[in-house]
Amino acid sequence: MTPALPRPPKSLSLRLALAFAAGATLQATPISFSDGERFNFRVSWGLFSEAAEIAICARAEQSAGLPQIRVTTTTSTRGIVRKLYAFDGNAESVFGANDGRMLAATASTSAKKKKTHTMAVFDYPASVVRYEDYLRPGRSTTILLPDGQPMDLITSLIEARAWNLKVGDRRPTTVMFDDEFYELTLVAEKLERVETPTGKYSALMIVPLMEKEPKGMFKRGGTVRVWISQDEKRLPVKLEVSLKYGTGTAWLMEYRPPITPVAVERALRAR
Repeated sequence: MTPALPRPPKSLSLRLALAFAAGATLQATPISFSDGERFNFRVSWGLFSEAAEIAICARAEQSAGLPQIRVTTTTSTRGIVRKLYAFDGNAESVFGANDGRMLAATASTSAKKKKTHTMAVFDYPASVVRYEDYLRPGRSTTILLPDGQPMDLITSLIEARAWNLKVGDRRPTTVMFDDEFYELTLVAEKLERVETPTGKYSALMIVPLMEKEPKGMFKRGGTVRVWISQDEKRLPVKLEVSLKYGTGTAWLMEYRPPITPVAVERALRAR
């Protein structure tokens, strides 16, 4: 969704800090993203093999002295597709580094004359999410915070790498779509051989299903799949979204591992 998430004002930083402190007392699991980690995908759509690019990166930071992980996803159409349909999107989700709880999310998109710009702040003490639509203020609202550990869709799909799922396993997850929460079940369906520019992999295909009261893209027959490599890296080597008007497939083109103290030391010595 477009401009990058602005640095929050002091009042928002304080609310994030309070939310983080409240969440730290609850049962939660840190997300698997680490500082400096990056995934670059190329998206094919129908006859177009280079329709778009998606980049997902993680950065460690602090707010009010509390450690956080910021996950940024940027999407842009490319080549001929861009001439037909210019689209740019930026989404950022901020998580507590210690407990993995989602603290805030922003999203901006630009497509021809249509633009969006929204932000959601998670208020754990009040058990609500304060959703702000900056371009259409009438949509701004307060949403009840569901149980569990909500995430955005992209983060939840990649996070499946840390769950050690086997064929036949099912795992519930809560995903935030714009101003709604979807209760999904991630189903590990089968092992497949996947070939990408980064290599050949035995990968586990995982499908999120909305089995109770489907809505949004799931009600319209849309499907999402992710393939997680079964080697020690557990990479999301392929993502796929199928809608009535076509299927978009994202292939992992490049992976940059997290920054480690050893890597930093080596870089400094190389200067």
